[in-house]
Amino acid sequence: MAIEKSPEYGVLQQLVDDLYRNEEFVKRLDIVMLAEAYDLPADLNEIISLLPPGTYSRQRFCDQVNSSVSGHGWGYVYGTIE
Repeated sequence: MAIEKSPEYGVLQQLVDDLYRNEEFVKRLDIVMLAEAYDLPADLNEIISLLPPGTYSRQRFCDQVNSSVSGHGWGYVYGTIE
C-alpha cells in the first residue's frame, strides 16, 4: 500500500506560523482554539488535543508535535513543522 501526502499536508506549518506571527509564547488553549478554526483532520486534532497544559515557545511546540507526528508515522503524510 502506497502512502500519499494528505491534502492537508503543510497545514501544521501554517498553524505554527500563524500562532507565532506576533507572539514568542502561546498557551495551550490558544493552540487548541486556532487548531479548531483550521478544521484539522481527526489525526492532527488528536495530537493537538493531547498537548499537556502550559505555555509553549515555538521550539517547544514544534518538538512536541513533531515527536507525536513522527511517532505515528505521519511525517510524510502531514509534514513536520519548524
